[in-house]
Amino acid sequence: MQTPDLNRTVETVFRMERARLIAGLARMLRDIEAAEELAQDALVAALADWPTSGVPANPGAWLMATAKRRAIDGLRRRKMIERKHAEIGHDPDRQDTTIEEIEAAMDDDIGDERLSLIFTACHPILSADARAALTLRLIGGLTAGEIARAFLTSETTIAQRIVRAKKTIADAGVDYEVPRGAERDARLASVLEVIYLIFNEGYAASAGEDAIRPQLCAEAMRLGRVLAALLPDEPEVLGLLSLMEIQASRLAARVGPDGVPLTLEQQNRGRWDHLLIRRGLAGLERLRALDGEDGFYALQAALAACHARARRFEDTDWGRIAGLYDRLLEAMPSPVVALNRAVAHAMAFGPEVGLMLLNDIENEPKLSAYPAMHAAKADFLYRTGQMADARCAFERAAALSENRMERTFLLNRAAACLPSHFPQNQNTRP
Repeated sequence: MQTPDLNRTVETVFRMERARLIAGLARMLRDIEAAEELAQDALVAALADWPTSGVPANPGAWLMATAKRRAIDGLRRRKMIERKHAEIGHDPDRQDTTIEEIEAAMDDDIGDERLSLIFTACHPILSADARAALTLRLIGGLTAGEIARAFLTSETTIAQRIVRAKKTIADAGVDYEVPRGAERDARLASVLEVIYLIFNEGYAASAGEDAIRPQLCAEAMRLGRVLAALLPDEPEVLGLLSLMEIQASRLAARVGPDGVPLTLEQQNRGRWDHLLIRRGLAGLERLRALDGEDGFYALQAALAACHARARRFEDTDWGRIAGLYDRLLEAMPSPVVALNRAVAHAMAFGPEVGLMLLNDIENEPKLSAYPAMHAAKADFLYRTGQMADARCAFERAAALSENRMERTFLLNRAAACLPSHFPQNQNTRP
C-alpha cells in the first residue's frame, strides 16, 4: 500500500532525476516530447512498484532502466508495424535497423545528459522567451502554469510556446549533444543569457504586482549551479553564478513591508544573506585563478561584490565601481551598460557628470522607453536641485513602468520633489 511518506520520497527522487532522465531519453530518441512521456511513465511505475519492492539502492538508475525498457518496447512495436506495412506494400524505403542495434545505441556511454539538454533547450534558433520557457520546463521541472505565473502570462501562451519550441528543434534536426569549439562558445553564450534572463525577471520583475519574484531567482541559481558543476573551469559560468549569488543575497532586504522597492542606501544590510555573499566571493577568487576576470558576467560579479563588501552605504567604493563599468562598457558595448556607467560616475564624481554622460545616450532608441533611464536622469536632476525637471522625469519613468511596486516607488520620488518634501541624496537604483 502506498503511504504519503513513500509518495513524497518517489516524487523527490523524480524531481532530482527528471532532467537527467529526459536528457538521456531525448538524446536516444531525438524526441523531447516522447522523452517527457517516458520519464512520466517511469514515475508512475515507481509509484506502483516501490511500495512492495522498496526504494532501490540507486533510484535514478532504476527510473532510467524502466524508461529505457518502455522506449525499447515502443520501438519494437513500431518496427513490427513498419515491417508489416513494408511486407504488404513492398516498401523500397524500408529501413533494416535492428532492435539489437537500437538497444546497443541506448546503452552507449553518452556522458552527462543534462548538459546536452541545457544546450538543446537554449539553442539560438529559439527566441529568448521560448528558450526561457523550455529551459524552466525541461531543466527546472516547472509546469506550464508555474512558468506562466512567473512571467505573468497565460498558461495557454506558455504551453504553446513550449510546443512550438520543441517542434522547431525537431524540424531543425538539432543534435542532442554539447557542441565543440567555436560553436560551443556561441551556444554557451545563449545558455548563460537564458539563465540570466530568468534571474533578472525574478530580481527586478518587469511587470505585475510584485517587485521581486524570489522563486525565479532560485531556479536560475539552481540552473547555474548545475552548469558550474558540469563546466567547472568555464570562467563565464562561474562569473554568472557568482553574480547571481551576490545579487540574490539582497532579496530579503530589497522591498519594504509595503512591497515597494528599497534603494541600496535604504536597505538593512543586516538582512543580506552572508552565506550567499561568501559563496559569490569565493567564485570570484576561483575566477581570478582561471584568469577570467574580464568576462561580461565576471565584471558584473565584481561590481556586485563592491556593494557586498561595503558594511554601510557610505563605505561603497564608487570610484572602483565607475572603473569597472568603464571596463564593462568596453567589453560589452550597450546602451543599458552605458546608462549604468553614467549612474556609477554620478555617484563617484557628482550628478553633473552623470547628466553629461546621459546626454550622449538618452536618445538611443532602446533607452527612450526604458524607465530606468528616466529614473536615473530624474535622480541626477534632483541631486543638482532642479526639482521641477526631476519631478517630470520621475513621473515619466513611472508612466513607462509596467510593475506596480516600481511605479509606486517612482511616484514617491516624484512627490519628494515638491517644495515641502526634500529628503537627501537618494540613489535611483532599487
